[in-house]
Amino acid sequence: MTVARFVHRYNSLRSLVDRRLASVVANDEPRDLMEGSRYVLIAAGKRVRSTLVLLSCRAVGGPIANAIDAAVAIEMLHNFTLVHDDVMDNAPSRRGHATVHMKWDVNNAILVGDVILGLAYRNLLRSKTRNIQRAAKLFTNALIDVCEGQGFDVAFESRRSIHLPDYFRMIGKKTGKLIATAAELGAVLGNGTPPQVRSLRAFGTHIGRAFQIQDDLLDVVADESDFGKQIGGDILEGKKTFLLVQALEQTRGKDRATLRGLRRKTKRSSRNKRDVVEAVTAIYRRCGAIESARRHVKRETAAGLRALNGLPASESRTMLQWLARMLVQRTS
Repeated sequence: MTVARFVHRYNSLRSLVDRRLASVVANDEPRDLMEGSRYVLIAAGKRVRSTLVLLSCRAVGGPIANAIDAAVAIEMLHNFTLVHDDVMDNAPSRRGHATVHMKWDVNNAILVGDVILGLAYRNLLRSKTRNIQRAAKLFTNALIDVCEGQGFDVAFESRRSIHLPDYFRMIGKKTGKLIATAAELGAVLGNGTPPQVRSLRAFGTHIGRAFQIQDDLLDVVADESDFGKQIGGDILEGKKTFLLVQALEQTRGKDRATLRGLRRKTKRSSRNKRDVVEAVTAIYRRCGAIESARRHVKRETAAGLRALNGLPASESRTMLQWLARMLVQRTS
């Protein structure tokens, strides 16, 4: 498969999801709630999770018609988490645009997230499948795990000591679970065999880990105009990213004291924020945390690709392989 072929097929699936998302919010009132919901759902996005649902369905021999409603539901569940995460982080922008709570207010943002979640379930339950109960269970468990993962993320900010097993448990719920569920859900809706479902679940689990570690990495090495949000935001928020956890295990003395101090959030000037981000990034480079992150991304991606060997050869399996590599190489 050529790059052009992959991009064409990927964009075709993404456009299909985009068209469905644009038609999801049918009401006009209450105005702020409905406008806020449309604002979120029509925002530009990669649609990685929804595309995973569709490709996984096709990879086990199922038609896209079986999975499109669930694909839209997964994308909406993802957007629900983003709206609420932005409120919790007081993030000013998302994908280069003002966040919902900044454009409207916090109360409307909370309601927007809630209504998007409700609409996600309504779409999921439209799925053309005899496995709807199984699909709904997967979807519900993903929602619970994502919330638990966010809870760990918040709790870790005030904990003095976090180790890599703690970190992997957190991202396995917060990020990995939704990606793993997208792949597994597609397999279930495509009526895949038990080994095929397991293969796609394993693929999603590994790719989910790689995706989050890459996201942690981009927070310090990406170009802000490409990234779509503030560079160094995780550093300033004191989030326990892969880089910070790894660096805390590798540093001593002044560098370690600097990293320990990140958990104490204080008001800083713009210049001071830049100084903090630059200083911490330099520590990450010196102690090898950035290179370690890159190695882990490659390792998890390779494991995910091996899991796809349990599927029959097809264009959809090849698309999944390309998608995994695209996520590793992304700059935003």
